[in-house]
Amino acid sequence: MLEAQAGDAVRVLRERGLTIATAESLTGGLVCAWLTSVPGSSAVVLGGVVAYATSAKELLANAPAQVIAAHGAVAEPTAAAMAAGIRSRLGADLGVATTGVAGPTQQDGHPPGTVYVALAWSGGQVVRSFAGDERLSGDRRAVRAATVRAALEMVSAPGPHLVS
Repeated sequence: MLEAQAGDAVRVLRERGLTIATAESLTGGLVCAWLTSVPGSSAVVLGGVVAYATSAKELLANAPAQVIAAHGAVAEPTAAAMAAGIRSRLGADLGVATTGVAGPTQQDGHPPGTVYVALAWSGGQVVRSFAGDERLSGDRRAVRAATVRAALEMVSAPGPHLVS
């Protein structure tokens, strides 16, 4: 399933002539790895960073320190800032970011399965939240895989980010 979704995302980006950069926390580079597993992805993937530690979200993903300080590492505004930050840092058309708690234990009061996936482009951004009753279920591996699926779906879904 992830292979097909990654293929769809790369195909859509190539058809639109768009580039992408990733900033990943709980997925540890899996979104970028799946994208780059597709032949021809070098035409659209500029690069990615694993911003696992909170400090790396600022340093590598270019998320403003004040956003992280105000909302924490696992938050919708932080995911949005990471997506916008990596897009800007690498000069990509799209930035996608993941942050959350894969488990098995909670982090900063957030239970496992709390996840935020953000997509940023020149005209805006969108964040998909998996929190509260909508948390992702399963073990660490399942939460990470579901997060990658959500990110790839957001990239290839029709929307204003695909207008070139």
